[in-house]
Amino acid sequence: MENAGGRFTGAIRLISSLDVLSDHERFDVVINLAGEPISQRWTTKSKAAILGSRIETTKALVAFLIRADHKPDTLISGSAIGIYGTDETMVFTEETIPSNDPAGEFPREICTRWETEAREAQTMGIRTCFLRTGVVLGTDGGALAQMLFPFEFGIGGPMGNGKQWFSWIHRDDLIRLIIHLINDDAIEGAVNATAPEPVTNKTFSKALGKAMKRPAVLPLPAFQVKLLFGQMGQSILLAGQKVLPQKAIESGFKFRYTTIDAALQNIFMR
Repeated sequence: MENAGGRFTGAIRLISSLDVLSDHERFDVVINLAGEPISQRWTTKSKAAILGSRIETTKALVAFLIRADHKPDTLISGSAIGIYGTDETMVFTEETIPSNDPAGEFPREICTRWETEAREAQTMGIRTCFLRTGVVLGTDGGALAQMLFPFEFGIGGPMGNGKQWFSWIHRDDLIRLIIHLINDDAIEGAVNATAPEPVTNKTFSKALGKAMKRPAVLPLPAFQVKLLFGQMGQSILLAGQKVLPQKAIESGFKFRYTTIDAALQNIFMR
């Protein structure tokens, strides 16, 4: 934030609603990543929360941008690679048409509706990027934190047949990519936030066991995954997509962590 003299104070203002912002607020860049975690069992209630948290927040944000006297130059809005559906053979870039497999129906609906709401910003002349993230790797939250328990006790391993694709990104690279999008005003539209070398679930499990110095040889059968996690397990854990960050690479972005071994070793060295 800036004080009256125009100097950056480093202060952070927390607000409970966008309604408290006046029409005269000025922002150069708006980043919208709000949303209920998707890595939970999908009950009727949780699915409504997962979808509603993204759609309603983005609607409110767009409503603020409409009334704002000073439009931001850039909006970076969250999305995910779930928009592509799931497939074990296809390679997905930002230009690929999503698959229509039943397993990926709910993630595809979330991301499609999320991006549709954010796309309204483009009608106001705001450069808009849809950040299609893969699995963000960090031990203090997210999907990886939930995977650690069996590995800590030496009973970790692949899920199902292990052939499903796992498109990931180190959290540090995700932050750096967001900064890259802010600085490069030639980039707009969909941007895949995934590392350039996706792996299969079997390869990921082996790398995770190696980084944790634990065995990774006990697979979790598909029926147990479905029993434990329901539809979420079927759509997220037993299925996947091979996604490449074509736009990021073509725009000159350099990933610090291009291999799953390097990413996990860095995380567990911390």
